[in-house]
Amino acid sequence: MRHLISLLLASAFVFAPLAASHADEAPASAKAGTGKHAEANDAKAAATETATRTKHSVSIHGHSVSYTATAGTLIIRDDKNEPQASVFYVAYTVDTGKPEKRPVTFLYNGGPGSSSMWLHMGSFAPMRIETASPEATAPPPYHLVPNSDSLLDKTDLVFIDAVGTGYSRPLGKATGKDFWGVDQDISAFTRAIQRYVSLNKRWNSPKFLYGESYGTTRSAALVDALQDKGMAFNGVILMSSILNYGIRIPGYDESYVGYLPTYAAAAWYHDKIPNKPADLKTFLEQVRAWAQGPYAAALAQGQNLPDAQLDAVAQQLAAYTGLSVQYVKEANLRVDPSRFRKELLRDQRLTLGRYDSRFTGTDPDAAGETPDYDASDSGISGAFVGAFHDYIDKQLNYHTDLDYRPTFDEISKNWDWKHKAAGVRRPLPLAYVAGDLAHAMRTNPNLKVLSVNGYYDFATPFFITEYDLAHMNLDPSLRGNLQFLYYPSGHMIYLNTDALKQLKSDLAPFYDHAAPQR
Repeated sequence: MRHLISLLLASAFVFAPLAASHADEAPASAKAGTGKHAEANDAKAAATETATRTKHSVSIHGHSVSYTATAGTLIIRDDKNEPQASVFYVAYTVDTGKPEKRPVTFLYNGGPGSSSMWLHMGSFAPMRIETASPEATAPPPYHLVPNSDSLLDKTDLVFIDAVGTGYSRPLGKATGKDFWGVDQDISAFTRAIQRYVSLNKRWNSPKFLYGESYGTTRSAALVDALQDKGMAFNGVILMSSILNYGIRIPGYDESYVGYLPTYAAAAWYHDKIPNKPADLKTFLEQVRAWAQGPYAAALAQGQNLPDAQLDAVAQQLAAYTGLSVQYVKEANLRVDPSRFRKELLRDQRLTLGRYDSRFTGTDPDAAGETPDYDASDSGISGAFVGAFHDYIDKQLNYHTDLDYRPTFDEISKNWDWKHKAAGVRRPLPLAYVAGDLAHAMRTNPNLKVLSVNGYYDFATPFFITEYDLAHMNLDPSLRGNLQFLYYPSGHMIYLNTDALKQLKSDLAPFYDHAAPQR
């Protein structure tokens, strides 16, 4: 995220645990196979490609769309052409008879260690799970409903599970370490997408990547890797982005500046702002300006900040965050996200959700420093996991002896964070991929990039994303290829159904512009 290149040259051994803590998309309540023998006890994946096809239709904004759903596996191979992994995917393709004219979008979540189930069941597939967002969703029976906001009227959709998640597994002599790392993961996804495109004769189709959370880290480097192999892309959609894992290295204040507008948005939503402004967008523009001006200047002075300036900054910081002046002073003007989530509604004995601060939870006591759990995780995970299993079995007719892993925490524990970034001689100890994305945009000046952000996202704050994408050093001729969108939702923007409708409405012209009909 917000960074100095010198930060990224620090020891990977020392700082790798911090990297896993920033986005960490895998919801704790949905983690599966956490024991050390989980791999050994799991059924073995077959080294052959499978495909189960079913026919369906869905009404999208009043128009019936007929489509084929394909649940299956792709075999990716190593340099010796030996099968290395079985990659599970679900594809939705419209039955037009002219697939080469249809855009195709590859979608995935992040983690690292998350399957694509969250995007699959919540966003743009032709069926989605209903939740009570921002309240906790009740236990089963859950409700799968036709998705009138599906993207299927604009693009075919291919949801891909990273190796080790979902039904995707290593094969033969391959093990998790062959896939569980920044560059290893990029290599696996490169081969999986190439295989899908070749198998389904889609080389001439307009192509898009759609990643969420660590999936944006993947996308920024993946588009560059695929284009380097001759597969040009029309567009990349980055939802809830993290593009620089050096953000949390101790001793630097960039993350506090980057989080401040997110704190202000949460305080605004929960009516903790004195004389609350009527318009959130205008309010956050003011907060951004103050954060990167007086606040950043004050933090830069560290312990040498004069008392008078400390008092003035503390007063304004409290006004923007809804916290007390005393609290922000005791925190040295530096309030960590987890502490903010505990403090803002402490007087109501409530905590804020991390993925989505609209959600609230309760702890055993109101005196702790941080929340005991993430209410925005526990409030939806059971619905997503239950609905997926019911859907894949009954509607897509896909059956396997493998356990589906919504997330797999062995992956994040063993992740290799080093990355050979574009234009950098030596691998960086932590993933910084905005440079890869910039390289992809320079070498393909027609590539369109859309940054999609939730105001209430405490996992990947929007202001830090803005900083990273503003520091790609793009030529003025390319800057119009980058757009930003914002929604009154959290990390999983689609949980707010009003935001989902608006997001679909905003994506339609993006696709039309990036892949015009010829």
